[in-house]
Amino acid sequence: MKVLSIVGARPQFVKCAPVSREVRKVHEEVLVHTGQHYDYLLSEVFFRDLGIPAPDYHLEIGSGSHGVQTGRMLAAIEEVIAKEEPEIVLVYGDTNSTLAGALAAAKMHVPVAHVEAGLRSFDRRMPEEVNRVLTDHCSDILFCPTATAVRNLAAEGVTAGVHLPGDVMVDALRENLPLARERSTALADFGLSPKGYFLATVHRAGNTDDPAALRAIMEAFSRLDAPVIFPVHPRTRKKFAEYGIAPAANVRIVEPFPYFDMLALLSGARAVLTDSGGVQKEAYILEVPCVTLRENTEWVETVEDGWNVLVGADADQIVAEAEKAGGARLPHSARFGDGHAAERIAAIIAEYEP
Repeated sequence: MKVLSIVGARPQFVKCAPVSREVRKVHEEVLVHTGQHYDYLLSEVFFRDLGIPAPDYHLEIGSGSHGVQTGRMLAAIEEVIAKEEPEIVLVYGDTNSTLAGALAAAKMHVPVAHVEAGLRSFDRRMPEEVNRVLTDHCSDILFCPTATAVRNLAAEGVTAGVHLPGDVMVDALRENLPLARERSTALADFGLSPKGYFLATVHRAGNTDDPAALRAIMEAFSRLDAPVIFPVHPRTRKKFAEYGIAPAANVRIVEPFPYFDMLALLSGARAVLTDSGGVQKEAYILEVPCVTLRENTEWVETVEDGWNVLVGADADQIVAEAEKAGGARLPHSARFGDGHAAERIAAIIAEYEP
């Protein structure tokens, strides 16, 4: 088959790498990069490090409001679909690139396959939640990472075309963690020892667009008893300047890391402090405690197994949970799969008949 794969943001590049490799063993793949993430450290470096083929189309959409960005993507992807005439359009995750690709394909009567289907935070205030729901309901093949995701879809009446291949992030981490530990010098560069620091990421609008929330988070970081390595998203850096926030001495503000450095730092952290859904799951797979700076999560398994705790932007809770991290070892399960999800996805696509 000809498979048109659409990516646009950092987490999608990581998921795409193992899937693209397996898809190309069986199918012809046309890779489209929307340009949603266009900074070198959030985009090009991932293609280099992960060995992802260069995109056949780079749409260079860039940033903008949700409506403007999604609309521009929709129009551009529609043109690519009309030119390439794929048999399946493959989308990943929950970004505006995901929704635009799914909508363009559905309106042109091209089957949609969604990797990471069925996730729900049950918070429609999050743009990602809207993207997930709409993408799932116009998809023909739904690749669920967990049994919870399958149940979520069934509760919404979606049962046809639903598959449980596992989570492709397990595939990616199993492949890339040894490379990260071999190649990355990030811990040495920052003078860090394993389990002697915290790793933080903050980029969601609920935190960055609320001055009180962002100040509370940064106050909490300042009270921690170990260095906080904080690769700052461009949006968050702008908000620091806008709100007049000056990080404390123990908070090391740095540029976003290349994938192998980020993976090495995450695997070696005492705990991760994040509002990223993907980082929560990566932390669980790597057996690193996670303190989530949100009131809800789509990765409920991480909370159920005790590796993740939801604290919102409450400074006292952030400090209390971070300081507890790294204590008694918790049970850990293979709830996200066995590392062969990409193989199953390629095989299911091969068997698909509209």
